[in-house]
Amino acid sequence: MSTLAFLGGTPVRTHPFPRHPIVGDEEKRAVMDVLDRGELSTFIASPGRYFNGGVKIKEFERIFAEYHGTKHAVAFNSATAALHAAVVAVGVQPGEEVITTSYSLTSSATCALMHNAIPVFADVDPDIFCLDPKSVAQRISPLTRAVIPVHLFGHPADMDGFTDLAKTRGLKIIEDCAQAPGARFRKRLAGTIADCGIFSFTENKNITTGEGGMLITNDDAIAEGARMVRNHGEMIVEGQTVRTYSPDMLGWNYRLCEMEAALGIVQFGRLDALNGARIELADYLSSKLSGVAGLTPPAIKFDSTHVYYIYAMKYDAEKTGIPRDVFIKALQAEGIPFFAWYVKPLYLTPIYHDHKPFAFKHYAGKATYDKGLCPVTESLYERELIQTQIARPPANRDDMDDVIRAIHKVLDGRRALADAGAITG
Repeated sequence: MSTLAFLGGTPVRTHPFPRHPIVGDEEKRAVMDVLDRGELSTFIASPGRYFNGGVKIKEFERIFAEYHGTKHAVAFNSATAALHAAVVAVGVQPGEEVITTSYSLTSSATCALMHNAIPVFADVDPDIFCLDPKSVAQRISPLTRAVIPVHLFGHPADMDGFTDLAKTRGLKIIEDCAQAPGARFRKRLAGTIADCGIFSFTENKNITTGEGGMLITNDDAIAEGARMVRNHGEMIVEGQTVRTYSPDMLGWNYRLCEMEAALGIVQFGRLDALNGARIELADYLSSKLSGVAGLTPPAIKFDSTHVYYIYAMKYDAEKTGIPRDVFIKALQAEGIPFFAWYVKPLYLTPIYHDHKPFAFKHYAGKATYDKGLCPVTESLYERELIQTQIARPPANRDDMDDVIRAIHKVLDGRRALADAGAITG
């Protein structure tokens, strides 16, 4: 066996993985067309053709809605902004509770705080890492108004469970699809199952506009509310612009620009092909790693389509004989960018403990943020999860073969790691 790079040997891979995102000549021409026209923002705060954005913004919204079969698509300058607007538009009031996942980017929860509502955290499914409806049911209180399930890493959450809760408990459901554009739950597209769905287009996502987001819905009132939050709280009434400054409809500037929309139109046309490449690479990795002691490739449940924003596995150090942090450092030394975590459980971050935001000053509920609140999430964070983003185009099977060779090399090098003192106990 060759010497591990972690112990001074030659790495499996000495060159970087292919650059992502893929931005080609078509994207460049689309952006240059906007620059040549000289219409960069196009939102105008007066009645007229540009009140809700320009040509490219409206085209992007139209093709996004058509793809998903929804009545409305509302473009934003980020998914965080779209989440904030969704919380407002579905009718959450300041002081009410929004239940969301303990394992996601912070904005899946802070979108509630932005409206002076209170995030309540529930645990995740141990197989797919998405918000667990059973845990949500245990967290519901008289103050609960909405739930935000996150389709984490590209796999849809159990939407049957959430639609059941919506019916029986009178809750609004906001699908956070930031990591799952084009994913499907029981053949239904993510974002089309609940009251509204939110998407992200940051540069590391499945498709990109650089920064950007989208809200889709079939509900006219949610769409109108989202547009108002996006555009300074303004709306058109009988041909006149009306500004609203009530506590439940404070407007912001969350507007996408024409260049981003132009880029998004081109990228969106490639979504299915790009997702197909991700699925092919992930399936190949999983087929080669299935049966390796201590590694559990990504699960797929609920007759779903996983679009693999991240390729995440469960890791069992007792079976591999290598502590998780040592395994990851050894893989990274071989030139393979794996990581031993995703995010810290959100309820353990300082914002929920030290100098809490204004929203908590008038909160009458009983939400808690103590360690132990979500044991599955904590186990994933502390011991079990490993993940990488490299199973995506323009990478190919040869690149995945390097990943597989490196994993086997590290696992086969357990004794050498122990002899070198990297494994103790």
